[in-house]
Amino acid sequence: MKKLPLGVQTFSEIIQEGYLYVDKTQQIAELIQSKYVFLSRPRRFGKSLLVSTLSEIFSGNQALFQGLYIYDKIEWQSHPIIHIDFSVIDFSTETDLREGLLDLLDDINVDYQLGVKKRGFKAYFKKIIQALSAKKGKVVVLIDEYDKPIVDHIDEIKKATKNRKILQEFFGVLKYSDAFLRFVFLTGVSKFSRVSIFSELNNLRDITFSKPFATLLGYTQEELESYFGQHIQSLCFELGLKKPHLLAQIKHWYNGYSWNAKDRVYNPYSILNLFAEQQFDNYWFASGTPTFLMKLIKKTALDVTVLENKKVSKILFDSYNLENLNVFALLFQTGYLTITHIESGEDLLPEYTLNYPNLEVKNAFVTYLFEIFTTNSLDEIQPVAKNLRRHLQAENLDGFMNIIRALFAKIPYPLHIQKEAYYHSLFYMILVLMGVEIDLEVLTDKGRIDGVLAFSDKIYLIEFKYGKAGSKIDSLAQKALKQIKDKNYGERFLNDGRPRVYLGVGFAGKEMGYKMENKS
Repeated sequence: MKKLPLGVQTFSEIIQEGYLYVDKTQQIAELIQSKYVFLSRPRRFGKSLLVSTLSEIFSGNQALFQGLYIYDKIEWQSHPIIHIDFSVIDFSTETDLREGLLDLLDDINVDYQLGVKKRGFKAYFKKIIQALSAKKGKVVVLIDEYDKPIVDHIDEIKKATKNRKILQEFFGVLKYSDAFLRFVFLTGVSKFSRVSIFSELNNLRDITFSKPFATLLGYTQEELESYFGQHIQSLCFELGLKKPHLLAQIKHWYNGYSWNAKDRVYNPYSILNLFAEQQFDNYWFASGTPTFLMKLIKKTALDVTVLENKKVSKILFDSYNLENLNVFALLFQTGYLTITHIESGEDLLPEYTLNYPNLEVKNAFVTYLFEIFTTNSLDEIQPVAKNLRRHLQAENLDGFMNIIRALFAKIPYPLHIQKEAYYHSLFYMILVLMGVEIDLEVLTDKGRIDGVLAFSDKIYLIEFKYGKAGSKIDSLAQKALKQIKDKNYGERFLNDGRPRVYLGVGFAGKEMGYKMENKS
């Protein structure tokens, strides 16, 4: 088996040291036909490796690509390269960011012996590009993690805004250096609106949603089975699973990312870790907990059930700005939600449906959300979830509700939000953590069911009702149960052989109760 390139982001090292490389050079060959390109993808999706690959291509290092698609498909030429990686530049303050960029320009000036005199920030960059082009030919500019100085300070608006202004000026130089440039590529996690960071550099081709590049980063199903065949067989042996069952589990855990609702890819980081560690786990999520996202969701009192099957317009993806952060745009850009369906509306503008991409992201994200919402510690959540599942499977609703009451009792009083969405969210998160299939807002011809839980031997239909503190719990639960029956929600499942359990849940402050009824 070829070695797995865990943590290796340098193309030349991967090739020369015999690491496994999934050939993406057919798409790269098409990519470099454009001049100004921008690509947004979540963290740990291979963006830095792509930048390194582009660097070797434009350095004219054809020998490295022997056996790959691009080897004899392009005219190999050597170009001078300006590679800017914002992950290694200090941007703690606006002064640090300016000095970091100036130091980088100084290094280019010295390395290429350009002799350019340092002057104003923008003028220095422009003169270096011109001098480098005159000496070595048209310049290639590769910018990795362009948005890091902003994203890392996204909860410190003043710092982020100052850094954004500097980047706006810096990137603007590229537009007015067109005659001296061969290729410009920017990549990062987010796509800030054109009225902010890209207002100067407005000639970029954004390929984030372009079909030809939908699988440029990430592994397709075909690539997984083709390139990782031996690793799959090894994992089958380790886990004692047949290949079809293992592939189904891998897909359930790690597949699902899509930017066009058709082509789906695996997160490379999770797949490499899966085969290296030989066990399923939350690898990608654990590599960076989205603390700010959690705080934002809690601050906005968002009903987290709406994170599934959320319909948004295309404009959402172009409205990512610091002054008006949209939680759904943020979740999509950072990889916690992905596109699962696209439908043209009456005005012919597409409507996008967002969902969690896979089990890894959903379970881990909901676990951290539950910790933030309730202050229950992470090490307590999973054991409790297993007990809840056991009670629900046995239709022991008293045991089930007692555990939930204990969980809710630990919520500090100031955290309680007197809205139905808050308790709806908590109940939803508990169900997800139990590992039960939950289908929210299931549409019927009579209305929408709050939740459908499917076990192998039964289906729960759940309705929630909320009242102010002091309201009669039994009355609320009975009202919820009555709605299930009055609207005949169970009719949708008449052709399903599993028995149905109707469950009405009432909330009033920290108090809760239920009414249950079995239907054959």
